[in-house]
Amino acid sequence: MTAKPLTILTGINRPSEPSSGSLILVNDLYPATPDTRTIYLGRGPVDREWRSAFDELIPISTTKQPQGPAFDTYVDELTQEVGARIEQIRPDAIHAQNVGFALSLAFSRTAGTIPMISIAHGPEVMAAERDATERASMREVAAASAAIVTPTSILADHLDRLTGRRFTDRITVIPWGIRMADAQAHDQPSTGTGALSLVHAGRLDDNKSTVTAIEALALTDQPHALTVIGEGPLRQHLEQRAVELGLRDRIHFEPRMPRAELWGLLPSFDAFVFTTKGLEAFGLVLIEAQAHGLPVVYSALPGVREILGNAGKAYVPGDPRSLASALDEMGQDFPLRKALTKASLTNARRYDIATTGRHLHQLTLRVIP
Repeated sequence: MTAKPLTILTGINRPSEPSSGSLILVNDLYPATPDTRTIYLGRGPVDREWRSAFDELIPISTTKQPQGPAFDTYVDELTQEVGARIEQIRPDAIHAQNVGFALSLAFSRTAGTIPMISIAHGPEVMAAERDATERASMREVAAASAAIVTPTSILADHLDRLTGRRFTDRITVIPWGIRMADAQAHDQPSTGTGALSLVHAGRLDDNKSTVTAIEALALTDQPHALTVIGEGPLRQHLEQRAVELGLRDRIHFEPRMPRAELWGLLPSFDAFVFTTKGLEAFGLVLIEAQAHGLPVVYSALPGVREILGNAGKAYVPGDPRSLASALDEMGQDFPLRKALTKASLTNARRYDIATTGRHLHQLTLRVIP
């Protein structure tokens, strides 16, 4: 007799489109989670391909409000809406994404006897680092959770500290992953030494520190070229900085593109540049680059080291001169690039989304009475 699939209620309180790593991850994760029927709460607009990832997609109607005077009223209204959905669906378990954000609060206040797993993505951890109200929300959701999932031990420690180390035994590390079967790897780097064709992809904000890569190119001994792919509040500033440094011909900007298009482009570059200078939850783009055979030059953050191991070339976070030196070394040392290409492909295979889905399913089974 075939076991009945688990009904999971989850969601992210943002437009249902692949606009961030968290949304891309969730869109990949639930189709890769075995024996599961997933109902997703999200906001419009809904990306055309988004609906296919879930058995049902239900739009959130409560008007969204940021932290401030209207936030508590907003959470109360959202909680009423979510509570009505829970009564209607009666899921076997709830997966509350972003520990402490509004939708996870609504889940925690209405779950009742339904077991809830909260899943940390990073932005809520950074918000809780800055703000006492965000920390209080995180602690409320953690207290209501049967288990808490983070993708790295570094993020787990941050969350554990922010919640007063009261829920340490509930925290489980399950690394994120990508759809490895879709990656088109090339296992041999371009031959020879000299200037590199580099790529950087991600949100263009202060923490991602794309400016470090731009300023590094002004300090390199070799005329490396850089393609920057993404959007964000610093896009115009970064373009101006490239012009100020006389790098107009060596730095090319592209808008954020669909993942299939990005993956199609990755094998045409020599190396990927990762520049985040603060907390990084996981960095899916690192694994995407490695899965396509690209050596990664990365800022030496503890969480990134945990993900990459020895499969990358590190530099001092936020230090353009350190990055410039790392880029020149990679450009001059073909055996190094060849070894890192091999190590990158090996490392990427550890992060298949099917493995993530299987581990999350096993954890969900363990918390259901």
